Amino acid sequence: MSETHAAPKHPYHLVDPSPWPVIGAVAAGFLTGGAVLYMHGHGWTLLIIGILSVLGIMAVWWRDVIREATFQGYHTPVVQLGLRYGMALFIASEVMFFAAFFWAFFASSLFPVGGVWPPKTIHPFDPFEFPFLNTLILLLSGTTVTWAHHCLIEGDRSGLLRGLALTIFLGICFTSVQAYEYSHAPFSFTGGIYPSTFFMATGFHGFHVIIGTTFLIVCLYRAWQGHFKPDHHFGFEAAAWYWHFVDVVWLFLFVCVYWWGEGSGGAGPAG
Repeated sequence: MSETHAAPKHPYHLVDPSPWPVIGAVAAGFLTGGAVLYMHGHGWTLLIIGILSVLGIMAVWWRDVIREATFQGYHTPVVQLGLRYGMALFIASEVMFFAAFFWAFFASSLFPVGGVWPPKTIHPFDPFEFPFLNTLILLLSGTTVTWAHHCLIEGDRSGLLRGLALTIFLGICFTSVQAYEYSHAPFSFTGGIYPSTFFMATGFHGFHVIIGTTFLIVCLYRAWQGHFKPDHHFGFEAAAWYWHFVDVVWLFLFVCVYWWGEGSGGAGPAG
């Protein structure tokens, strides 16, 4: 009898056994436990081990996925459709994640303690200074990632690389501007309900921008290596979907938290 396996007679991908889920769970446990210990003053050694372990597992696990998709041909059209559904559901879960922060913000602002929003001691940011600049940066980045996608579909490798590089540059610019804004904030996270809701909503969005930028850096490397084809590039599509989601969330943050949330109360915009 032949020792080789027969070719599959279906379009699905039956994933081979992998050690990464179990090892990843252990690494996540180190990360969570290390974070708790760090917050209670027991040092950051376990936290660093957890972070490095999680990053390492992410790298080798996604390396295997890239091999399966790009070199082994396991990601058939049916498999890609399932991946698209999975990414869409993931983004839907992210929508609900941010909905919770918006809910907290509106519950606090529409029914404020003391009857004034923002609180009288708060100097909110002027929405048409750094927040508006960041809005323009993210909107522009949405156009550059779309340009890169169209170049990929048309087989224009040079345009794909330029579009991705510009999008990454704009993502770094956004993060830098927000970091500068945070460092000059006239209020702190523990300064009451306004700072808490402000930093939770905008901070988690900023974290998602960093994740999206990392996602795009990986796509730039893969595009440079020639992994993407006009008819086979779901990894890039997923990154583009995620980036557009980040764009839309920021528009709501700008309008609701920065602009409308500035209100007529408070101690006036920060100088």
